[in-house]
Amino acid sequence: MTHDEELQRKYNYPLSLVKQLITEFNPDVICGEVHPLSWELYLNERDPGGILGETQNEYPRLIFPLCEEKGIEFVPVNWFEEDVFEEGPFDRYDSEVKRRLENELHRWNEKQLLLWNKANIPFNSFEYDAVTKEMYAWLHTINPDVQNIEWNARHFIMTARVKQSIRKHKGKRILCIHGADHNYWYYESLMREKDVQVIYPLR
Repeated sequence: MTHDEELQRKYNYPLSLVKQLITEFNPDVICGEVHPLSWELYLNERDPGGILGETQNEYPRLIFPLCEEKGIEFVPVNWFEEDVFEEGPFDRYDSEVKRRLENELHRWNEKQLLLWNKANIPFNSFEYDAVTKEMYAWLHTINPDVQNIEWNARHFIMTARVKQSIRKHKGKRILCIHGADHNYWYYESLMREKDVQVIYPLR
């Protein structure tokens, strides 16, 4: 996914396409980038925003209702701890260095966007993933403390939850939905699993 609605319009990735892809894949289970407590909040109070207002719009607008309509089990796999996610990757630097690093990150983002249409689904290609992996490796050199928590540890937990779901639902079709920057990490992690067929991209 791209969570940004403007980018969804610009790069031909509307929620109607997401719905079509979900329907085509016909999953038994969807593992989504939603915090477990935010999912609980939605179930109990129908609050769509999440515990920090972080739940992306595609979930309450499309994915949650579709799961209810089609009887798809939804598994929330996101992870964060508010108190340790406060520091940004460039916050420890002075304003001049911070501005330079922000410009460099912008250039990385532009490199990513140039590859939006390398596969049949926007932002779902090995070319996009290769640049994304390089970008996060660069970010790790800038501030490894932040990246180890906000990116690496987060992914270990997210993919661990996906693997738990795989073990629980053997032989079932499981669809992982998350921001496109996570694709490379999911793919590399899940390809190491035995007796799991990874279909990526979906088209």
